[in-house]
Amino acid sequence: MAKAKNVRQIIILESTAGTGYRYSTTKNKREHPARVEYKKYDPVVRKHVSFKETK
Repeated sequence: MAKAKNVRQIIILESTAGTGYRYSTTKNKREHPARVEYKKYDPVVRKHVSFKETK
């Protein structure tokens, strides 16, 4: 039997605060085809900021 193709793709989220801090996570390409943006903690500036998906 052949394995099913994995729908989830590894993405990198980069801080918009300009610190260069990054998170890596996965997303479902079928549910979210556009680039995503999350509010997460940036330890460099010690507060929550927006993180945008980079390619």
